[in-house]
Amino acid sequence: MKLTSKGRYAVTAMLDLAFHAEAGPVTLSEISRRQDISLSYLEQLFTRLRKQQLVRSTRGPGGGYSLNKPADQLAVAEIVAAVDETVDTTRCSGASNCHDGRQCLAHELWDDLSQQIFGFLNNITLQDLMQDGSIRGVAARQDKKMQEAESQKITLPAELVPPDPF
Repeated sequence: MKLTSKGRYAVTAMLDLAFHAEAGPVTLSEISRRQDISLSYLEQLFTRLRKQQLVRSTRGPGGGYSLNKPADQLAVAEIVAAVDETVDTTRCSGASNCHDGRQCLAHELWDDLSQQIFGFLNNITLQDLMQDGSIRGVAARQDKKMQEAESQKITLPAELVPPDPF
């Protein structure tokens, strides 16, 4: 199967975005911190997601990313496909040339499995995932951790902040 971290991270990031969409655009740095995904990797993924019109970006202060359509209309398969991932369990990438340039004995089995996986992912939306109790629990835990980290930051009074050397 060729579903790699790219597809998994894209779904995770989009799910994070869906959970936090009500507060307005979400920055990639927020998603990066909550999900422990490299910011540069998220930038690459969101470039693809934006090109496929699954997200939209807002520039400037308060900017970030938003879902481009409701979470109940975004299928997991659509997100995976948007980052150029395939759900393919065949050895030949569906070309039917897996055995000496011809179809192998078990090609149909693996091709059928690929179709089943795609159908499964195509029938699950971000909204479906958001309604899952265990997923909501994970999101709540991540939010609590982020809030605790933010509250532990120490803000120095202006007179104690060293001058900018530049």
